[in-house]
Amino acid sequence: MDVAALTRELVSIPSHDGPDCDESAAGEYVAAWLREHTDAAVEYDDHGNVFARKGGGEGDESLALVGHHDVVPPDDSQIETDGAYVLEARDGRLYGRGTADMKGSLAAAMLAFRDAGTPSDGELVFASFAGEERGGVGCRAAIEGVSESADSEARESGNRSAGGFAPDYAVVGEGSTGYSAAGVTDVAVAHKGRRGSTIVAEGAAAHASEPEAGENAIYRATDAVDIVRDLDFPTTEVLGHELRGSVAVTEIAGGSAWNVIPEECELTVDERTVPDERAPLDRVESIDGVSVRVDQDLPPMACGDRAFADRVLDAATAAQDASPEHVVKPHATDAGWLAAAGTDCVVVGAAEPGEAHTADESVAIEVLERCRDIYETVATSWLG
Repeated sequence: MDVAALTRELVSIPSHDGPDCDESAAGEYVAAWLREHTDAAVEYDDHGNVFARKGGGEGDESLALVGHHDVVPPDDSQIETDGAYVLEARDGRLYGRGTADMKGSLAAAMLAFRDAGTPSDGELVFASFAGEERGGVGCRAAIEGVSESADSEARESGNRSAGGFAPDYAVVGEGSTGYSAAGVTDVAVAHKGRRGSTIVAEGAAAHASEPEAGENAIYRATDAVDIVRDLDFPTTEVLGHELRGSVAVTEIAGGSAWNVIPEECELTVDERTVPDERAPLDRVESIDGVSVRVDQDLPPMACGDRAFADRVLDAATAAQDASPEHVVKPHATDAGWLAAAGTDCVVVGAAEPGEAHTADESVAIEVLERCRDIYETVATSWLG
C-alpha cells in the first residue's frame, strides 16, 4: 500500500466531533493497520489514542513520529448523502476533509514506521492522538497518564503503558510545506501558542436618562481595550529565528437595552504566545470592576536541540530538489503539549498554509511521498 492509498483509507473514515460521529473508528483502523503490518507493540488506549513501539530498553533514547486522526467538522460539500466523506483525486492532489490536516501526513508516518525497522539503539514510537482539534485532549491525557484500567490492560498484553508519554524527541506531522518557498517542505523548529481570555467588566445598571446613577460597564470595558491595545507583543528567538506573538481584542458583548446603563460587558482577547513569554493582560485589572478569565491556553513549542533539528533538516534536504529551511509556524499543535512535557520537537508535514479546515482542503501526493521519506530517514539515522 502506498501513501496515497493509505491516505484514501484514512480520509474515508469520518472522524470529526459531532452528534453522529466520533473519532474511534479512525483510531481503531490505525491500531488494526499497525498490528497487521508491523511487529510493534500496539496499544489503543481508552482516550482513543494509538501507540506503537519498536525496540528500546530502560534508559534508551526515544524518538516518536506523531500525528492525530481527528478532523474538524467537514463543510457540507465534503459529505456524501450517506454521511461518508467526499474524496477526489485530480492534478496530483487528494481533496477532502482531513487530507491536509492531517491524515495524509499520518499515513506517511505509518508507512515510515513500518519500514524503518527496529532501531539498534533506542526506541521508535508511533503515536496518533485523538482530540487534537479539541485543544489537544488526547495528547494531554497521554502525557498526564492513562486510566488505571488501560494501564493494567497494557501490562497484561506485554505493552508498555502510554501513561506519562513524553519521548525524548518527536517529529510532529503538522504542516510545514510552503513556508520558505512554495512547494518546499521545511522543518519548523518553533510555533506559537494560543491563549484565549475573557475580560469581564462589571458596573451598576441605571436608567439611561440618569447615567450618573449607575456605573457603565461598557466604559470600563473600553478602558480595558485601551490597555490591551498598548501592550507590547511578546517575542523570543529559537535557533536564530524570531518568533513574535500578538494580542488583540476580537469580540465585545454588553448591554441589555437602549435605555439601560449596562451592568456587564465582556471582551474576548486572542493572544498568540511564544515560549516563556506572555502579554501582561492582568494590567486591565487595575480598572475598577474589571477581571480576566483564561478560557484556553495552548502552549507554544520551541526545539531546544539544534543537532536534532539539523538532522531532520538534512533528511528534508535529501528528500527534495529544493533547499528547505528551519522555519517557525503561527499555529499551535500537539507539539506544544509535548514540548511542555520535555520533548524536543520539530514539525514536518505536507499541509501548506491556508489548506487546513477549508471547504476545498487538499494535499499534494508528491509531498506526502516526500514526508514519508523524511520520517523514515530521521527514524533510521537518529536512532541507528
